[in-house]
Amino acid sequence: QGQLVESGGGLVQAGGSPRLSCVASRRTFSSYIMGWFRQAPGKGREFVAAITWSGSNTYSDSMKGRFTISRDNNKNTVYLQMNSLKPEDTAFYYCAARSGRIVYIAVAGYDYWGQGTQVTVSS
Repeated sequence: QGQLVESGGGLVQAGGSPRLSCVASRRTFSSYIMGWFRQAPGKGREFVAAITWSGSNTYSDSMKGRFTISRDNNKNTVYLQMNSLKPEDTAFYYCAARSGRIVYIAVAGYDYWGQGTQVTVSS
């Protein structure tokens, strides 16, 4: 349905610092909890980070310190700044949204999903 559209992926060298963006088509998403997930080849989709409408962040322990989630509610956009990328960060990265006030780290907790953007990290 194209309600969430990610961009910013591509081929990156190890150690690189790309920033992913996710634009939401509906103004109501500014009040939603927004999340980033990723899925590596042959693996399940895993939680990366989430942010509430007020800017409170939650991170996966394995990515905390390297990744930063932020949002601009005026632009209906959520960002994922990724630093010091490693080849094992290669994955499809997905933006997701859920209503409510509780942050979930499970895939099932999110109602809306983007199509994803591929990030490939070369060594």
